[in-house]
Amino acid sequence: MFKKAHKLRLWLIVFGIAVLIVSIDQLTKNWALQALNIGEPVKIWGVALQWVLVKNPGAAFSFLEEATWVFTIISSAVAIFVIFYTRYLTMVRWAVVSGLVLAGALGNLIDRFFREPGFGVGHVIDFIFTPWIVPAVYNVADIAIVTGMGLFLLFTLLPDKKQHTDELVDPHA
Repeated sequence: MFKKAHKLRLWLIVFGIAVLIVSIDQLTKNWALQALNIGEPVKIWGVALQWVLVKNPGAAFSFLEEATWVFTIISSAVAIFVIFYTRYLTMVRWAVVSGLVLAGALGNLIDRFFREPGFGVGHVIDFIFTPWIVPAVYNVADIAIVTGMGLFLLFTLLPDKKQHTDELVDPHA
């Protein structure tokens, strides 16, 4: 019984994070489409933080703009892999990583499926510009992917010295 409860908890963490972040991502993208004009910067905190609406057909830095369908396939594969992988999770830290990566993939995948110019080749809505951090325009989904992959690297390269400290322990074992 305890193991099933632990698995359910991990599943809820993954999908709870994903639902929350995808919702925030889509709400902020819809806000950006309504409030901003394409390519016109709005200074929020001087030059350090600006809103700049961009419809991105490619990957980061508008890389491979003519291959939008490739990123649709990659994002779909990542989302399917993460969903499949959740059954093997045993630790909270990996559930958080999975939830962040799933959220980022789904947030941008929704754009690729349902935004102009059409199904599977839609442009991703980017609007956050912080030139002092990254000289690119990005969105909440991108932040989730980068954070998830950063945590993945951190957890992989610097494992906890107390092995499996965030696993639940059955007090009746």
